[in-house]
Amino acid sequence: MPPLARPLPADYPSIRQQLDALEDTLTGASNRDPPLPGSPIKFRKYNPKIRGLGLDWPSTAMTMVGRKRLHNFRKLVERVIRGNVPGDIIETGVWRGGASIMARAVLDAWQASDRKIIVADSFEGLPPPSPGQWPADEASDLHTYDELAVSLEQVQANFEQFGLLDEQVVFLKGWFRDTMSQVESSQLAIIRLDGDMYESTIDPLVHLYDRLSAGGWVIVDDYGVIPACKQAVHDFFEMKGIQPRLRAIDGIGIFFRKA
Repeated sequence: MPPLARPLPADYPSIRQQLDALEDTLTGASNRDPPLPGSPIKFRKYNPKIRGLGLDWPSTAMTMVGRKRLHNFRKLVERVIRGNVPGDIIETGVWRGGASIMARAVLDAWQASDRKIIVADSFEGLPPPSPGQWPADEASDLHTYDELAVSLEQVQANFEQFGLLDEQVVFLKGWFRDTMSQVESSQLAIIRLDGDMYESTIDPLVHLYDRLSAGGWVIVDDYGVIPACKQAVHDFFEMKGIQPRLRAIDGIGIFFRKA
């Protein structure tokens, strides 16, 4: 990777400690938040290994991406700041908003006031599959889980809880098939995809990738556990004629850099 133009600030140890504590809070590690009863992996108690990999659905914590993927997002936000990679940061599929809250907290800690965090979600759960158009989604039943539907108002309240609800946070409500063309940012530094379906992965890639700055990053949260998401990524690569190097996060999520 290229060298970073911006050095670490003198108070970085304090920044790191602050963001480490936020990771604990957002993932539910700080209070050992148990999983929801409807969580796909049936543990009644908090399990740090399962939570670290984001394999359960926390009862009250604000993210289900797990500690490792949350940390990856945090470090990439720091990297684009230090590397002067221009553009805003978008997360498509946010649940309770925890990962986007982390991204906004990093901007705040680094005093990066020239970027926005775009928080894109239906805020109604996942769409029913459209197998006629997207055959890879035919078996998806994620639209039937009420636990995955978190209202816009609740996500905004979660940002407010951390004092991070401000003009640098932009909410984009609706199905990605309708909203991705409405993203106003002309440049993006990070695209974080967490749509859990082929449709919800390919739509953001098609509409947003050309706006990603050179040196910017794409993160695919569900690449290793939802075959439809993996297929969408590789279909997009074939469409664009690109073969970026895929970097593993935790055996589930991956990320890659735009040359």
